[in-house]
Amino acid sequence: MNALAEKIAQRIRLQGPITVAAFMADALGHPRHGYYMTADPLGRDGDFITAPEISQMFGELIGLWSAEVWRLLGEPTPFNLVELGPGRGTLMADALRAAKVLPGFDEAATVHLVETSPALRERQKTALPPRAVAWHDDLGDVPPGPMILIANEFFDALPIHQFERTADGWRERLIAFADARFVLAPSPHPSPTEVLIPEALRAMAPVGSVAEVSPACASIMRTIAERIEQDGGAALLIDYGHAEHRTGATLQAVRHHARHDFLTDPGTADLTAHVDFATLAAAASPHTAVYGPVTQGSFFRTLGIELRARQLLGRATEAQRGTIETAMRRLIDPAEMGTLFKVLAVCDRGLAEPPGFEPAASKG
Repeated sequence: MNALAEKIAQRIRLQGPITVAAFMADALGHPRHGYYMTADPLGRDGDFITAPEISQMFGELIGLWSAEVWRLLGEPTPFNLVELGPGRGTLMADALRAAKVLPGFDEAATVHLVETSPALRERQKTALPPRAVAWHDDLGDVPPGPMILIANEFFDALPIHQFERTADGWRERLIAFADARFVLAPSPHPSPTEVLIPEALRAMAPVGSVAEVSPACASIMRTIAERIEQDGGAALLIDYGHAEHRTGATLQAVRHHARHDFLTDPGTADLTAHVDFATLAAAASPHTAVYGPVTQGSFFRTLGIELRARQLLGRATEAQRGTIETAMRRLIDPAEMGTLFKVLAVCDRGLAEPPGFEPAASKG
């Protein structure tokens, strides 16, 4: 076993089985051995590739979206341009470059990156010079003021609790340590966290169903919405998941671009779960207007990704043309990222409808 596995096993020996959420929190964020603390996980030599690394078009269109939202907000100066979990800084670099088409945006924006990984902070510093950037461990450290916030593939990595419906009711799945390995074991007693299972699922799901809930997702979403309600602004959230509450175990581990047993060698693989966008919308709606979720394919088509691709193709070499066409297909095709990935916007109630969303999508 690796060092982190030893620490988690010792914790279980002393305290008993732990929740899936606690296991995830250590596997991803342990200060010394957590997955995001020790290395850059992105790219072909890492474990996964995110949309900003697939094509510059992704970040460019988010930059144009941000510029238009800033205009709709009345062009506040200064304002906080915030990204949660900014990866290598590629998205923010592409967004800032594209947003310069709107005079004043670049000068008004103060860039704040919420990032806990030392390795990724170093990559972000390389991607974004010579611009002044502030780094934070937590959104609460970002100073007050109007805010445009971007979160791409951030919520999927937040800890979840898993529950299974048994003949005796819902029981939380815990992680025990037996025979020198981690194993899933249902709790013999009800858990207080069970109340977070959406009522429709709790009442209707058959025996054997699995439900996943993330108090961390709801809490961070509520914090974002409260900040927007207080200071004005908007947030754009892009992630993979489902628009409505669903049952099913979606927690997975990825290592070297392949599936990996999430209970084996914690800290060496990425752990993610599908995002419940209905929960995010419910957390935000008491404080803000909510738009979506819409599919990523629909959102980027509405923003003009096909036109941008044609512009790039017009000055591309033959080899580059194939790369551009493949990248656009990966981003918007239903068989690729176009349908599984969703986009949600939460905005100041006084803000006009943001680009990329149908009027009927507004809630709250």
